[in-house]
Amino acid sequence: MAAAPDAQDHANVRIPPPLIFASGLIAGLLLEKLLPVVLLPPALVWVAAPIFLLLGVVLTAWSTFSFHRHRTTPIPIRPASALVVSGPYRFTRNPMYVGMACFYLAFALWFNIFWALIALCAVIAIIHVYVIGREERYLERKFGESYREYRARVRRWL
Repeated sequence: MAAAPDAQDHANVRIPPPLIFASGLIAGLLLEKLLPVVLLPPALVWVAAPIFLLLGVVLTAWSTFSFHRHRTTPIPIRPASALVVSGPYRFTRNPMYVGMACFYLAFALWFNIFWALIALCAVIAIIHVYVIGREERYLERKFGESYREYRARVRRWL
């Protein structure tokens, strides 16, 4: 099902999702400077941060490769030319955002930025409502039943 001729052929996401994640980290870092909290034991940081970093790299690279393989763009202000449902998209409808959250967690853990961990809740809420909500409405408008079937069988996050 094609979009109506007068409809916008993109998700109308005005703030790039990586900027939303970066803003949360910056806000957490600023709060950490004002109200320092050292909460995480070094052993946890040394184990968890590299794991989240690796997950972020794998998910982001695999997702990007899947988009390129289908000759469509992952950029939400550009028209989608294909519905990507293979690769990591078999397990989550938003592997790039899961990957960005993993990068965020790796950074926050590595530098022991407690407030960034708290800010991640707000970042995820903003991504969920402002970005994913718009993308899902656009994909349903653009791909119709194919997207609805995909959405019914694959979880939004994990």
